[in-house]
Amino acid sequence: MLCQFIKSSVLTAVQEILSLSGQPASDEASLRIQIQQPANIKHGDYSTNAAMQLAKTLRKPPLSIAQMITEVLQQNPKFSELFPQIDIVAPGFINFKIHWTAWAKMNTEKPEPAGQKVVIEHTSINPNKSAHIGHLRNSCIGDTLVRLLRKNGYHVEVHNYIDDLGNQLADTLVGLLQQPINGSHKRFGDFCWDVYAAVNRAYKEKPDLLQKRTEVLHALEKGDQNIAWIGLITAERIVREHLEEMQQFGIEYDLLVWESSIVKEGFWNTAFHLLQQTPLFVQETQGKLAGCWVLKQNHSDDESSGGMRTLEQDHSLDKVLVRSNGILTYTAKDIAYHLWKYGLLQNDFSYTDFTEGVWTTAPNNTGQIKTFGRADAVINVIDYRQQYPQAMVKQALEVLGFQEEAQKLRHVSYGVVSLSPAAAEELGVDTSERKASYAMSGRQGIGIKVAELIERVEAFIEDNRSDKNGLASRDIAIASIRYYLLRFALQTEVVFDLKQATEISGNTGVYLLYSYARSLSVLNKAGLKDQLPEAPEHIEALEVQEHALLRHISMWNETLAEAAQELSPSTICNYAYELASLFNHFYAACPILKSEGPLHQLRVWLTLLFRDTLKEALDVLGLPAPERM
Repeated sequence: MLCQFIKSSVLTAVQEILSLSGQPASDEASLRIQIQQPANIKHGDYSTNAAMQLAKTLRKPPLSIAQMITEVLQQNPKFSELFPQIDIVAPGFINFKIHWTAWAKMNTEKPEPAGQKVVIEHTSINPNKSAHIGHLRNSCIGDTLVRLLRKNGYHVEVHNYIDDLGNQLADTLVGLLQQPINGSHKRFGDFCWDVYAAVNRAYKEKPDLLQKRTEVLHALEKGDQNIAWIGLITAERIVREHLEEMQQFGIEYDLLVWESSIVKEGFWNTAFHLLQQTPLFVQETQGKLAGCWVLKQNHSDDESSGGMRTLEQDHSLDKVLVRSNGILTYTAKDIAYHLWKYGLLQNDFSYTDFTEGVWTTAPNNTGQIKTFGRADAVINVIDYRQQYPQAMVKQALEVLGFQEEAQKLRHVSYGVVSLSPAAAEELGVDTSERKASYAMSGRQGIGIKVAELIERVEAFIEDNRSDKNGLASRDIAIASIRYYLLRFALQTEVVFDLKQATEISGNTGVYLLYSYARSLSVLNKAGLKDQLPEAPEHIEALEVQEHALLRHISMWNETLAEAAQELSPSTICNYAYELASLFNHFYAACPILKSEGPLHQLRVWLTLLFRDTLKEALDVLGLPAPERM
């Protein structure tokens, strides 16, 4: 990877200069050396601030230091072959220009595979009703991270955690048993969507129903009564519908972990006994939490306790692991689950097939033995509202002495999806307050179901496309939705608007698919559709559009590594959109098929490189690579 190669070479040169000057060696962090691509292509392909960072230490002008660094770099044969032209500009920047012929020869080099096993948990929708667009954002982010890490050489295992003992399923069961619902519904999950909203309205009118929910929760956890079987059947049916919907988006799982399995297989009992041996896990004897088992905050850690105290004030109940009535909180079961994810419990599940290619935890050791879990690192894709419970899981690992595992537990937090005023009004929401966005609410039955969303976008695309012989409108719709949910930075609240989601120009999934299909059309006409890129013998005197496209392509491997390090799908979206834009500028300004000789070879090669690079980006984003739109 070019950026890493430049940085490593510059750091080596800096250490040599420090040594010759009688200065002690410095580590990379203290030197704060940056390698960047200049915004203006005239300033070179890469640039570094290394000389200015050394000015204070060496007590010399940055321009003088830049000259020293340049002379050392030019003594490195591999570096000087790849960067024969190095320019120094005030106040001390060092700019590097790539020798593209040399780059083309080394472009086949790939980064070493990471090799570590990572468990990624995503989707994890409550199995009590149909999925909505907010759930879909979670799944698209999680699946893209799976693809991204696999592309970087990690062994990734994908979990979907099924909370079949939680309040939401209990509410739906109370509704099924107590609240008659009429009407036509395509799927069971859609029916339960209305049941869930109806029972939550009924709670306000009939507070006694809340006692029914407590009874249902006890029955679910006990697991040997008719209500538990009704809960299992309900949850299983809805989970199958969820998986069918996600499969349309190319989203797959390795393992479904049922919360009831964690309880029944004794995972929590083992975790409970481990926690009892620590001073921070106590049973309260007085106050409003009397009788509850509580994981206390560790205020001895001054660095973390300040932020945690604020969270504790806002979420005081989240630290309760066992309520006074004996019911476990979600966080308690999550702690046990994470101990298992890292292989830190004596307990293990047995497994059986759920659907083709998807395993599920089996009841009472009735399944097969498999080697799930035992991760080197764990990534949980959960929205920002779960920050505190996730922090509690990490703290539990630390309290139990598993510092390394706690450090390698990463919470990928993201902003929720809300409705634009237009989308809210279309769903019958009162928009008289004129808010910028309106929250979805399962309890109120407000939201856009995934199935409904696909149908709406598909209909819009079908009605507005002129050529209907290419990729199916449904496939285009799914790609459009997926990209729309990925292109925003993780912490951004996505204000969903149907009109924006169906746009076909600008930074959209349709634009990427169109650009890829255009490159195939060019290569088809050139008779080279299936050919691998073979670099020209000499690459010189590039047009601005050729240079810009090639420079961006050269950043792909580094962008891939950066996105994996930052766990940022939008980084890939931004790269792919710019790549497609640069190709279309190149296509418009530089005739490809009408060019001749070495120029024709160069431009066809650039088109081949673009095709292969965008194909990789589309694969990571979970989008199709169509031959024709």
